[in-house]
Amino acid sequence: MAHHSSPYQTHPSSTAGMPPGIPFIVGNEAAERFSFYGMKSILVVFMTQYLLSSTGHADAMTETEAREWMHLFVASAYFFPIIGGIVADAFLGKYLTILLLSLVYCVGHLCLALMDMPGPLLAATLEPRGWLLAGLALIAIGSGGIKPCVSAHVGDQFGRANRHLLERVFGWFYFAINFGSFFSTLLTPWLLAHHGPGWAFGVPGILMAIATLVFWLGRHRFIHIPPRGPAYFRETFGREGLASIAKLVPLYLLVAVFWSLYDQTGGAWVQQAERMDRHFLGIDWLESQIQAVNPLLVLAFIPLFGSVIYPAIGRFMNFTPLRRILVGFILGIAAFAISATAEGLIDAETSRLAAANLGPEHARWPSVVWQLAAYVVITAAEILVSITCLEFSYTQAPPQMKSLVMSLYLLSVSLGNLFTAVVNMATRDASGHSTLSGPSYYWFFTGCMTVATILLVPVVFLYKPREYLQGEVN
Repeated sequence: MAHHSSPYQTHPSSTAGMPPGIPFIVGNEAAERFSFYGMKSILVVFMTQYLLSSTGHADAMTETEAREWMHLFVASAYFFPIIGGIVADAFLGKYLTILLLSLVYCVGHLCLALMDMPGPLLAATLEPRGWLLAGLALIAIGSGGIKPCVSAHVGDQFGRANRHLLERVFGWFYFAINFGSFFSTLLTPWLLAHHGPGWAFGVPGILMAIATLVFWLGRHRFIHIPPRGPAYFRETFGREGLASIAKLVPLYLLVAVFWSLYDQTGGAWVQQAERMDRHFLGIDWLESQIQAVNPLLVLAFIPLFGSVIYPAIGRFMNFTPLRRILVGFILGIAAFAISATAEGLIDAETSRLAAANLGPEHARWPSVVWQLAAYVVITAAEILVSITCLEFSYTQAPPQMKSLVMSLYLLSVSLGNLFTAVVNMATRDASGHSTLSGPSYYWFFTGCMTVATILLVPVVFLYKPREYLQGEVN
């Protein structure tokens, strides 16, 4: 029955079938993730190779500066979930928050596409770096703000009668994310190389506009849970709520170090791939296309871990969520050690060419297979850390705080990227290059991950889990 003050249905129906709004949410998610990952995949390459001034002259950033911008952008995108979650739960409701912020998101993509406008037209408004900053800021607000709302909006569609279908829908949801990510990570670098930045940033923008339209078309099929108003703050910041948050803080601070390493697949690893032999499976891959192996591996690893690896380990030990995260941390160390070793080989080849006074026709760069091996290991770590943390955060949060706790978990991604950006800033010399270069850059982050892993051990043994599920009465 619809709520009197709302033109929409505000409670799930008692049907046992799939809620009618689900195809619109999953379709929206695939298009939105295509737009985000496509834009992010080319960001570092664009900033170091394609960025121009308003007069049309090259205005490229150094590798260190580009990494800094990229990680500050990702840090911002994972900070805004906190604000989006509070606005949705307390004031606007999830549907309206998602719709309005999606429009902000579309304007952000438009700003990036405008960087390719003719010089005089740009000069009259903003320098290309100004368009870049405006576009990234609006995308961070839009993508970050809708992040905690979309997954919670999925859960809102289900009542007791069809609750058993929720796990299947979250599987589709994660599949949609990685499906969109895989294709955009292959297509967008190709668009940049062959058609320039206007099309490369424009196509993800068009996909985001389609995502927004698909979501709006589903408005009469969705369940719209009303916002809770001022009561939200009383419930959330009571004694039990704050105690739940305090228990999770040490875990999230350590998980931030994992995200610091993981998100360098879009920065330092792209720059490393530039100096590798990228001929693989008979194709010469672009440096920013190598990232596409991650979503492909995720799609393969989810059933592998769920159906084979977890049951096999479960025969010998209780593989608790925190133990899974610990194993994921160890794999994070291994992945970065592989990339550090590969960087050592690149360094050695660069020195050989310089000593023999040889040009790049004579180079024997290490194969991109090194990086593909590192991707296999870090994607396994992602399954153990990321998916486990999402489920664990949900169960450990009291019912009225589910969105907020999910936002706090996403804040660990923001902190990790902020840490990477600060390291790049702090080590930048007068010429804009990092003094922490070559293999030492990778070994530094490998060391940070090792320290975080050691510190996680007492958390694993001392944490006392308490599960809260929706519908429970305390």
